[in-house]
Amino acid sequence: MEDKEVQVESVSLEDGKEEQVTTEDVVTEQPEITEIDKLNAQIAELNDKYLRVAAELENTRRRAAIDADASARNRAMSVARHFLPVIDAAYAALSHNPNDEGIKSMVRAIEAACGNIGMIKIESVGQKLNPQFHNAVQVVEKENTESNTIIEEMQAGYMFGDTVLRPAMVIVSK
Repeated sequence: MEDKEVQVESVSLEDGKEEQVTTEDVVTEQPEITEIDKLNAQIAELNDKYLRVAAELENTRRRAAIDADASARNRAMSVARHFLPVIDAAYAALSHNPNDEGIKSMVRAIEAACGNIGMIKIESVGQKLNPQFHNAVQVVEKENTESNTIIEEMQAGYMFGDTVLRPAMVIVSK
């Protein structure tokens, strides 16, 4: 057998320990925020503020337009309510003197004016009682008539657009 020579290096305990690293030794590298990045962030923030202000302005304009329309409608309805007694008087005059051409002409003019502003008379006689449009002041028994059918109108009711100005006062069959 041949003799082989083995060389052994010297090993110490220090070689087995790994080098310990402390946080002080580690340098954290944070990218520096450049002036361009700051300006881009400021532009984005100002753009966001601008868009919010523009949206708020548009909402304010829309609300103001809606409020103006509602206010004008309420004023018109108030004026129309004040004319209801005049309209009632014209129809009462026509019922007392149905052949008077002057009264007929006045009633036609009132109906045309009411139609022009969107005020319409609620149809009642022969209709079923609808508490939204009719106020039943009397219930009578009448043959050959369905129950809850309006048989007579004591005072006309009117609507302004889709709003009831005054419900019709009616007599209903039992």
